[in-house]
Amino acid sequence: MKTHNIRTLSLILSIVCYLLVGAAVFNALESEREGDRRKVLEQRLGELQRKYGFSERDYRQMERVVLLAEPHRAGRQWRFTGSFYFAVTVITTIGYGHVAPQTDAGKAFCMFYAVLGIPLTLVMFQSLGERSNTFVRYLLRRAKQGLGLRKVEVSMGNMVLVGLLSCMSTLCVGAVAFSHFEDWTFFNAYYYCFITLTTIGFGDFVALQRRDALQKRPPYVAFSFMYILVGLTVIGAFLNLVVLRFLTVSPDEPDVRPDTGGEEQGPQPKDVQEDREVSDSEGETAEGRYKDRRDGQSSRCNLSLPMEGGTSCTKPPPFSCRGSWTCYN
Repeated sequence: MKTHNIRTLSLILSIVCYLLVGAAVFNALESEREGDRRKVLEQRLGELQRKYGFSERDYRQMERVVLLAEPHRAGRQWRFTGSFYFAVTVITTIGYGHVAPQTDAGKAFCMFYAVLGIPLTLVMFQSLGERSNTFVRYLLRRAKQGLGLRKVEVSMGNMVLVGLLSCMSTLCVGAVAFSHFEDWTFFNAYYYCFITLTTIGFGDFVALQRRDALQKRPPYVAFSFMYILVGLTVIGAFLNLVVLRFLTVSPDEPDVRPDTGGEEQGPQPKDVQEDREVSDSEGETAEGRYKDRRDGQSSRCNLSLPMEGGTSCTKPPPFSCRGSWTCYN
């Protein structure tokens, strides 16, 4: 119990320190840029007000209209294709935020749908990750056998390397595809793929939001759905391999590594000694039974017959004892 407490406290302190470091870095990188952009926007707003003569209230109304119209650039969001896209973002916990239910019934069903869908999705990706790792391990073993290597066992390092290469390849393929379809830079497309497949889902970059893309570009829609599902499987397999095998090892697990030291081999001589004691006791029991049997045979073999003149003679029976008559005065 004490080890568990120390481990939990260490993890909490590590997360707190990690958050503090992240906050400091993001503050240094983004704070100045945010101030500059705000000044530019305020300057642009002043120019528009002087040019068109609208008031601050008119501007707020136009701003609200523009923000509400933003999700509809890709077409009807709540037709079957758009609804399927939204359902994918819900159960995978991506949650771009580009569209959300507006009715009370839709919000209630979204909560119920997420409660059932998120655990089911996590279990599915966990199972797919385990099966994928098993299949990759089998392929690596067969490849080593085909190359004629003596050691065909697949180590954890081999699996981690393959998983890392698979993740990098998946992100690169998605970056190339989305930079082509969405006219993003390769870096922004790579950033979108990473944010999506890690289920962070900021929503600053969202695919399928160009003009009527959900209705007019079915192949691209199908590719986006398949990429998200396959990419989450690859990332899930890698995280299952790394996190569950390296970072969540229970401190109470027994150490099964071989050790030639005398201290670790203490129980083994004890077991041998117990086996020897059992063997000795069984041997003594068998010897005692053998002696009792011999004594019994001797008592059955010695037959004394009375003779004249105070003489007695003993003769062993022919079926069990050897010898001759023995006479005593």
